[in-house]
Amino acid sequence: MYFAALLARTEDGWEASDTELDDVETLSDLTDLAREASVDEDTVLVFIEQEDAWFGVVRVDGEDDPRIFVSDATAAARSSYGEILLTDELLGREPGAEDTIAALEELVGLDGTEDGDPDNTPDNDTDTDTDDDDDDGIDADAVPAGPLGDTRILADLGLPEAELLMLRTDAMVEIADALGAAEVLETVR
Repeated sequence: MYFAALLARTEDGWEASDTELDDVETLSDLTDLAREASVDEDTVLVFIEQEDAWFGVVRVDGEDDPRIFVSDATAAARSSYGEILLTDELLGREPGAEDTIAALEELVGLDGTEDGDPDNTPDNDTDTDTDDDDDDGIDADAVPAGPLGDTRILADLGLPEAELLMLRTDAMVEIADALGAAEVLETVR
C-alpha cells in the first residue's frame, strides 16, 4: 500500500495535499506536479511511502533541480513509484546507460549468440540462473542497499541528517512532526 502527499511551504506555514501518481511516469513529471503546487516558487516536498518497506522524499525549490532521498534503494527498485526516484544520476550511472544495455542485448541474443549465428547450446543445459531484471525496470541487484540520495534534504527544515537516516516505519509522520506540519499532513492521510 502506498501513500503519496505534497507539502507546500507558504508564508503561513505548510499546506498539505494528497496526490495521485497514476499519471506520473518520470521524475520530471513528479517535479512538474510539485511546481504546480508551489506558492511563489517556495519549497515543495513530495512524500512517497510504501508501508513498512521504504519511503522517498523529493524536494523542489523553485526552478532548482529536485533533490531526492530514498530510505531503502533496493526496496524502492522493486516498486514502480520507487523507480521514478532512482534516476541514473542518483544511482551514479551515465544517463541512458540502460538504453545502451538494452540495445546491446538486442544485438546479441539472450542466448549469447549474435543475430543470424546458429545456437550451439547443448540441449542438456543445466544452467539454472534466472534473469532477475524487470523488462521495464531497474535491476534490483545493481542498486545499493540502504539509503540513497541527499541525506541533508530536510536538515534546514528541522530534520537533521542523522535523524532522517534512523527513520523506518511511519516516516512521514516523523518528518511532518519535525517540520511542524503534522496536523496538516494528518488531514490528507
